[in-house]
Amino acid sequence: MIDISGIDARQLRTDARNGKLSVEQLLDIIEKQQQTIRRLEAKAKRLTERLAQYEPEVRHEASSRAVDSERPSTSYSLDAETKRRQRRKRRRKKKSPGRQPTAVKFAEAARYQDIYPDGVRRADCQLVRERAVWRLENGRAVRVGYRIFAGPGGAEPRILGVTPRCEYGIEILVVLAFLVYIIGISLDKACAVLGFFCQLPLAKSQADALLRQLAQYWDREFNVLCDLIAYAAVVYLDGTSWKIGTQSCSLLAIASELERVFLFGCHMDDDTLDEMLPPAVFDGIAVTDDANIFRGRFTRTQKCWAHLLRKAIRLALLYPRKTIYRRFLDRLLELYNDAKCVANDGRLGEAGRKHRIVDLEDRLCKLCQPYWQDTTPNMKPQERDFTNLVNELMRLLLAEELFTFVLEPGVASTNNFSERILRSPAQDRKAGRTSKTAAGAHRRSVIVTVLESLRANLHDFNLTTVLEEVRRWVKEGISLFARRWQALMGTAPAAIPNTS
Repeated sequence: MIDISGIDARQLRTDARNGKLSVEQLLDIIEKQQQTIRRLEAKAKRLTERLAQYEPEVRHEASSRAVDSERPSTSYSLDAETKRRQRRKRRRKKKSPGRQPTAVKFAEAARYQDIYPDGVRRADCQLVRERAVWRLENGRAVRVGYRIFAGPGGAEPRILGVTPRCEYGIEILVVLAFLVYIIGISLDKACAVLGFFCQLPLAKSQADALLRQLAQYWDREFNVLCDLIAYAAVVYLDGTSWKIGTQSCSLLAIASELERVFLFGCHMDDDTLDEMLPPAVFDGIAVTDDANIFRGRFTRTQKCWAHLLRKAIRLALLYPRKTIYRRFLDRLLELYNDAKCVANDGRLGEAGRKHRIVDLEDRLCKLCQPYWQDTTPNMKPQERDFTNLVNELMRLLLAEELFTFVLEPGVASTNNFSERILRSPAQDRKAGRTSKTAAGAHRRSVIVTVLESLRANLHDFNLTTVLEEVRRWVKEGISLFARRWQALMGTAPAAIPNTS
């Protein structure tokens, strides 16, 4: 083997011509050179990838060279030149001006405010940081320059209403979240609304980052609400379809008197229900429709009467000449109205309500028994639907899941409430405004859960009351949900943490 590390190319050429190098030696030299070239190419690629983290244009040049190497031989036709011009035009991207320095933002502030720690003399404090933050004041966006002073211990005070490392006040984050996730408008339109009404310059990428920050900030409150819902006395459950990218999944809504939990992009299966409503913890009443996922899962259940009545109404409307359907609907409606009257009768005690339930169950049994039979293949479609409805009523009657609301006045006879809170997300799904990633689905779950739970707890749900409550969280370090959880754990025998 020949050591070629110090051999000059001219010397090699001269030796080869003079016959001093054999064919085997020349092939060995070529092989060594090829190995060296491959090693250097790998090293150059590795260094280029490292450098691309700090200089994005390097990555663009490398990818352009890779694309050019894969292209066929150059064509000089008119069509080829037109395509090349179009490609060059697409590559001409507007360069981002980059992150604006804090000093420049601070100099552009409309007003300035000094922030000192509580309980410390101002003479003992020193300036440690300057922050420029966009705030909403009287409906208009204003950039405020905060000068933050720290005490002798070095602890920095927090700016009221501003989350850590954020250049926008919490009021802007809440307004943006309400527009996107509650009203249901796109990020582009939300930025346009804030720009038109509040004169706030906000790009779509900035809005997306703000929603991500808000979800991270509220993630703890989301987990607390998931824990609280498992201890509720009555919960209303409903679900609808959802998508993460192109993957089909579900949206599950669980609501109680003071909590609302939304799970976007989940799977409607036993594992999800066991995680949200653990059998060892939840011993309340579940109000659901008659979907398979909810059957036999809870100790006490109230099935939705609205779903049953809609099926009977549909048959009566589609087949008006079938008097049997109309008579069945009339008697079923009469029985349901009588059950509601008993449920609303405050004079009745538990014994009286149980006696009335026996009477209601007897009436329903007599109504359904003549038509109670198995479906057969030769049945007409309407006959099969009617038989299925009768069988469903009898099955629920035997399971004692139809008149729970009569015995428990605080329980509704339908889960229409769950359907109403799912109406807006269902419209978003129809418009194609679903989640692109699992992280986006979780972000939506956190923000919608907290906002809708605030709606359930505040007497007046508006920007002023929401900001008062959220700012109190920042000031006191604990939310009303966490305070309720602490009070609950003071009387509850054990707590099972929720990891959702």
